[in-house]
Order: sequence, then structure tokens, then C-alpha cells
Amino acid sequence: MSILSTNLRYLREQLARSQREISEDLTITRARYAKYEEGASDPPIEILLRMSRYFHVSIDLMVSVDLSRISLTEIQELPDNRILLPITKDVNGNNKIEIIPHKATMGYLNGYSDPEYIEGLKSISLPFLGPGQYRAFPADGDSMPPHKDGAFIVGRYVEQLKDMKKGKGYVFVTRNEGITYKRFKGINETGLEVAADNELYEPYVIPLTDIHEIWAFACSIATTEFSKSDFNVDSQTIISLLGSLKQDVNKLKLKSH
Repeated sequence: MSILSTNLRYLREQLARSQREISEDLTITRARYAKYEEGASDPPIEILLRMSRYFHVSIDLMVSVDLSRISLTEIQELPDNRILLPITKDVNGNNKIEIIPHKATMGYLNGYSDPEYIEGLKSISLPFLGPGQYRAFPADGDSMPPHKDGAFIVGRYVEQLKDMKKGKGYVFVTRNEGITYKRFKGINETGLEVAADNELYEPYVIPLTDIHEIWAFACSIATTEFSKSDFNVDSQTIISLLGSLKQDVNKLKLKSH
């Protein structure tokens, strides 16, 4: 049986209704509905829409998640990309922060919308973060300063693009790049303009169609101690600062003429 057929049987049993009663409500024959529930055939999109409205469950969930394994009251179905986020709390009622370890980043890209995968991740609670859905992502590479390799960036889930703020750091889960931390610069016709804090990297645009999830920076967890060298200004930074000063001086000269 398919996930859909399993879910149809489960949802019908939760309503304590017969196949005939469900089929009559959906305005199809009992035999036809029985085939869907048995997995003998797949319903067309117009019937799927009818089922979704009838059971008050999105098509996304009906065809991709085993509903018998989760509580529909403990998940958050979000707009736009319709990602499913399981919400778990600790004994004090604080939302747990699921931790995505380095070795599990590829697995996360395949299972980020799978409640069973998310529930298998280790988690922590940080009460001072306040309400929201949080996840901790590993910092990787030299495009994430001041977050060093091995550190974790804790992000709060962004539900709407309008909630994003220019200049703030975000973790983007994308189809092409995977998990990346960048600073939000703005929105244009093709996507989101972002930039790394490391100025060696040029700003670029992430197409909206490539984005699975966006998490706003909430805090970071360092796993190694900082050293004095971490705070030394390198030559590239000095060159960049001098370049900015030169541009400011030229602007002042233009204004004075």
C-alpha cells in the first residue's frame, strides 16, 4: 500500500466512518474509493483536492507523510513552500532546538520535511531564545566568519519573506548550495540578494525556486576557543577598509564642488 492509501484508511478510521459514507461525501462510488484506500489506483488531482478539503489535511501531507506516526496537533504546516515542521518541547515547555551535525547535513537536505527524520536528531533547549521554531546548523568553510568551523548557528524559522531584515544573517537551505549562512541584502525580480561576511566572496542572488527553508540568526554556539589570531586584522581586510575610505573621500570631494 502507498502512503496515500494508508493515510486514507487512517483518516477514515479517525472519523469512525464507513467507506460508503466517505465515498458519498466525496461524491464518488464506494468501489472507486475502496481502490484508493487499497492502493489499487491513484486518485486524480480533482479527487485529491476533494479529499484534502474533506479531511482538513493538505495534499502534501497526505501523499508524503505517514499520518499515523505523528500528531496533527504537534506539527506546523507553513505557507509558501509548505514545509512540515514537527514541534517538540522539553519538560519546561520550551521549544527544542534540533541539532544538524556536520555528518548529517546531506541527510538533512533529503529529510528536512520528514518528521521521523527530524525527531531522530539530538536536541537542546535554550529558554532565553523565546517562542519560535529553532534549528542549529554547522558552520562550514571560510564564508561564515566570525563563525568558525565546528561552530553551530542557531536559526529561527522564517515563515514569510516580508519578515526578513536587510543586513541580518540567515541560514539558507537551498537546492543547489545545500546549507549556507549569508547576510540578506534585499529582494529583486529573480530572487534574494545575499552576501558573505567574508568580502573575498562576491554578493549573489539565490533564486526563490531554489530555497527550501530560511532561518534567521538567533545565536551561535562555539565549540572551540577563540585565539588572538582570530581577532587580527588581515591584509585583505585592511585593503578593503582603505578602499572604502577612498570611496568616501571621493564622495566628499564631489559634494564640495
